[in-house]
Amino acid sequence: MDAIISNALVITQDAERRIIPDGAVAILGDSIAQVGTTGEVRAAHPTLATVDARGKAVLPGFVNAHTHNVLLVLRGTVEDMTGGAVYGYMSPITFAMEPEERSAIAALGCLEAIRSGTTTLVDPLRHVATYAQAMADSGLRLYLSESCADARTLEIRHGTYEYDRAWGEAFLDRARALLEGFHGNDNGRVQCMVAAHAADNCSPWMLDELRELAERHGVRRTVHLAQSQAEVDQVQAAHGRTPAQYLDDHGWAAPDVLGAHWSFCTPEDVDLLASRGTHMAHCPHSGSRRGTPRSPVTKIREAGVNISLGTDNMSEDMLAALHSGISAHRANLGGGVSPTPQVMFDAATRNGAAAIGREHDLGSIEAGKKADLALINLNHPSMRPISSIVSNIVHYGHPGIVDSVMVDGRFLMQGGTILGMDEEAVVAEAQRAVDAVWARFGQQFPDIAPRVGVTPGV
Repeated sequence: MDAIISNALVITQDAERRIIPDGAVAILGDSIAQVGTTGEVRAAHPTLATVDARGKAVLPGFVNAHTHNVLLVLRGTVEDMTGGAVYGYMSPITFAMEPEERSAIAALGCLEAIRSGTTTLVDPLRHVATYAQAMADSGLRLYLSESCADARTLEIRHGTYEYDRAWGEAFLDRARALLEGFHGNDNGRVQCMVAAHAADNCSPWMLDELRELAERHGVRRTVHLAQSQAEVDQVQAAHGRTPAQYLDDHGWAAPDVLGAHWSFCTPEDVDLLASRGTHMAHCPHSGSRRGTPRSPVTKIREAGVNISLGTDNMSEDMLAALHSGISAHRANLGGGVSPTPQVMFDAATRNGAAAIGREHDLGSIEAGKKADLALINLNHPSMRPISSIVSNIVHYGHPGIVDSVMVDGRFLMQGGTILGMDEEAVVAEAQRAVDAVWARFGQQFPDIAPRVGVTPGV
């Protein structure tokens, strides 16, 4: 798109965190050409068409640094169940799905992401190549990976940790297929990463294989890190190390690694990870739904770690992640006003870009960067009155304020209308897919409790 978005409040998220009243953003193709006042930008680009954004703010699109789109299949179920959700439901249900079902549910996740102002998703899971195209068709910027393990993850719920080379090779085959089929597609909008699922279900052999795979393809890596006490206990029993130490032993604490959660990291773990330049994907919204202990974020920030923000499971709403995150951590610290709204907003934008190695062209509104933008309605009742717009967004933002979203200079939603997806069909197809998956899940895994409290007639 070649145009000027004019008459807006521009929240640049540049190094100075400038906010420009009556601001404008000139876009040429997929990139930002100029940022300034409306008068300055129009004078410099007099022939460009204009998009009048009066009454709106323009901000960098959110970078969701850790999510699993397809696990929307579990929405409204495991949040209210006792027991281990990861190996009791999240892992098994991904094996119960057919490719078209994964695609339908993933499309719903992308739709929700767009409606909440997100432009980039970092999404590791299983069988990703079977639904990657459905996500790519949404127009979002993607970082996809097959979340690999060689422990037989379907047996862990029974208390069995057993490494199986053939099981691991099947994951590696799927990871290679994803890289070969999707990395760099759509003019680079679709990227791949290499993912180790977690320290407790990857042997030294698997971690080394994955590290070499990432080096061979020149891609970044991601991993779940100290997300549960069970993980910590298993790694200690098997290797005599904390998850952070074990990952470091095999080259998985590094500047190209994005680790999610860190909930059970010790202060020494944090210092180790900080010294290696490892990035954090913080997922407070997901954890707070099930009462998971909060990551030691204050210690992590003080250590100088780059903290990005993710939604994790059952939601793609980054605005909800912002306000649940700030509330949860202030309460966890016993009150006060730390973290600040700006710290949270940074995590969802410029820090997320840094976590995927894209701080040079994503995460802020500056000349030369990608035109990945969101426009919000400043006149929505939840945004008024305005004293601090960043505070309003972080504390009170919700998908209803999002007016438009663009990626690579192309609108995915404009004026509240989704442009590249049939929204009604996406929602209906996802519901049918979820119902079919749960019916099959009970047959395939009869020892796992079914979903309960199903609302009839929807």
